[in-house]
Amino acid sequence: MTSELEPRKEERFLVHYRLSFKQVCLVTVSFPFLALIICFISAYIFQYDDIHETHCRVFNIVPSISAITGISPQRYIWRISIAFHVGPRLIISAVYRAYHLTLINPLAQNEVQLKAQFWLNTAFWTNVIETGALCGVTYISNRENYAIHEKFFIIFMVSSLVHMLACIKGIKAVGVTRNKTDDDLIKCLQLKQNLFNISLLMTVGLIGFFLEHRLLCHRMAFSMFALCEYIIAFANMAFHVTIIMDFPTEHFMVATKLNNQQEDAKSL
Repeated sequence: MTSELEPRKEERFLVHYRLSFKQVCLVTVSFPFLALIICFISAYIFQYDDIHETHCRVFNIVPSISAITGISPQRYIWRISIAFHVGPRLIISAVYRAYHLTLINPLAQNEVQLKAQFWLNTAFWTNVIETGALCGVTYISNRENYAIHEKFFIIFMVSSLVHMLACIKGIKAVGVTRNKTDDDLIKCLQLKQNLFNISLLMTVGLIGFFLEHRLLCHRMAFSMFALCEYIIAFANMAFHVTIIMDFPTEHFMVATKLNNQQEDAKSL
C-alpha cells in the first residue's frame, strides 16, 4: 500500500502535435479582422453606390458593416472568414472558462465561490450566444431578410456587452477567492474594462444615430451609426484577443498518456 506521504509519480505524455494557444487566438481573430478590411476597401472602390444606398437617400460617407458584407463577392469573403472563425472561438471560450474555474480557491467561502462560478458560466454562455448571433448576422444578410438580420444584430450587441461584463466580473470574483490579484491580471482587467466602456459608449451612440437616421433622415447620421458600428466591432475583437495575456506560454496538444512499460521502453 502506498503511503499518502510518498510523492506521486508525474504523468508523462507522448506529444504528437503541439500548437501555441496564443497563435491560435491571433489567427482566429485575424479572419474577421482582415476580411472586414478587404470587404470595406473593395466595396468602397468598386461598389460605392450599392453600399451607400439607404431608405432616406441622403448623403453619407461611411457604409455599414452589413452593407459591405451583404453584397457580392464580399459576402462570400465574409462568410468564409466567419466559418473559419467560429469553431476555434468556441474552443477558446471553453478553455478560458475551464482555466479560470480551476483558479477558484476551494477554501474560500461557498458564497464567494458560487459568485465566481456564476459569472464565469455567464461569460461562457453569452459568448456562445454571441457567436451564434454572429453566424445569423453573417449568413442572413440585410438584403435577403432585413427583419431577421436586424434581430440577430440586436442579440449580438446585447450578448457581446453582457459577455464583456461577465468576463470582467468573473475574473475579479476569482481574484477575491484567492485574496490577491497579480499585476499582470490587473493590467489585463484594466484593458478589458476600457474596451467594455468603449463598446458601451459606442452602443449608445449607435442607437442614437440609428434613430436619427430612421426617423429624421439627417445627413451623415447613418455614417455616424456605421462609424460606431466599426469601433464596436474592433473593440470586440480586441477584447477577445486579450485572452492571450492569460495564456502566454500554453499550447494545444495531441498526446498519448504513457504507461509504465512505454516509459521504460522510451528511456531505453
